[in-house]
Amino acid sequence: MEPGRASIVGSGGDNDMRMARSIAFTLTAMLALAGCYTNGEPEGGPTFALVGPAGQSLGSVRMWQTPGGVTFRIGAAGLPHGIHGVHVHAAGRCDPPGFTTAGAHFNPAGAKHGFNNPAGPHRGDLPNVSVAANGVLQEAVALPGASFATLLDADGAALVIHARADDYATDPSGNSGDRIACALISATVPAG
Repeated sequence: MEPGRASIVGSGGDNDMRMARSIAFTLTAMLALAGCYTNGEPEGGPTFALVGPAGQSLGSVRMWQTPGGVTFRIGAAGLPHGIHGVHVHAAGRCDPPGFTTAGAHFNPAGAKHGFNNPAGPHRGDLPNVSVAANGVLQEAVALPGASFATLLDADGAALVIHARADDYATDPSGNSGDRIACALISATVPAG
């Protein structure tokens, strides 16, 4: 064997056994991690039904905890094409048609609305999402500084999609228009 080259088979010593175990452990760990992520996102996490103004199913919202907050994966069909504002609202209610029971944006610090507002943003402000021409939305949005514990409190919360884009400045809702879809975020009512 050439100097500086390792051999897994051939010398029959303890080093070969350690190398084989190390490779087996590394492969097992890689396979386990690969099974936990899809498109760079962890699998699992609670999933909640996303409903439209007539109470119809539009898709689902899955959430998972990240080191810096909570991320939501929105998967929906039947939404109007274009850019839409998305916010986490303070009350865990999604009563159609207008979803006003979801209350105001999640805003425990009493800030003003909008990423571009010097006195903002609300804790529930999320980036706009883009719905394709065929009405499909497949996007993940992050809510920094949030946790499962704060969102899954006694009354839960709601993720609401609005009719128009959020301008990221106008208080209280970024001129994002009507509430057109809602997902109840609750510890007691996850979707299958």
